Amino acid sequence: MVPLSAVAKRETPTSGPVSINRYGQFPAVTVSFNLPKGVALGDAITEIERLRAQINMPDTITGEPQGAALVFQDSLKSQPLLILAAVLAVYIILGVLYESFSTPLTILSTLPSAGIGAVLFLWLFQLDFSIMALIGVILLIGIVKKNGILMVDFALDAQRNGGMTADQAIYKAAITRFRPIMMTTIAAMLAAIPLMIGHGTGAELRQPLGVAVVGGLLVSQVLTLFSTPVVYLALDRLFHGRKKPVPATQPAE
Repeated sequence: MVPLSAVAKRETPTSGPVSINRYGQFPAVTVSFNLPKGVALGDAITEIERLRAQINMPDTITGEPQGAALVFQDSLKSQPLLILAAVLAVYIILGVLYESFSTPLTILSTLPSAGIGAVLFLWLFQLDFSIMALIGVILLIGIVKKNGILMVDFALDAQRNGGMTADQAIYKAAITRFRPIMMTTIAAMLAAIPLMIGHGTGAELRQPLGVAVVGGLLVSQVLTLFSTPVVYLALDRLFHGRKKPVPATQPAE
């Protein structure tokens, strides 16, 4: 038998941690912080990383975000993939419905203007591109494309059944569908404005969503009325060339 005193020395500590937390089998210490008013989580994480690099921490000491900071960083990594998946899903559905490769491209050409509007309004309101703002952009993918659908669907019908050229068809579609496009856009904007200007508990979460939706709708409404006909004609000439109009079929007597 080997006595304990031969290999260890017993002392009564005067002070020390009550417990030792571990993370990945290594001793860990949790450092928490509260966000000052008006400071976004992304800016706080950037400042923390800057301070870590400034104090030259030893290589044996590492740090990882947890909680809301970890969710925020994970969302930044997955944002491009989520947007790409949403756009791809919309393209496949439209391609199946219209039985065409080019028609969905014309409709999806309305999306960049919505993204520009969302980012622009977030910048004007000094808001970060947060998870809620990402949800707003994904919502815009489903809302904004209705402008292209209203115009393109009318133009295709005018070409196939009305004997019009692509130029005539998209011109008439832009004029005829202007009122429905404006009505649906204004209705969607009015629904999102309370989120944008709301106050109270949870307003900091709702506001980026409302700002992204309103900004995307407003900018896309202005730009798509001009960009969609241009893209429609460009793709029509690229895939079909300059075809003569097909005479409208007359009912047999």
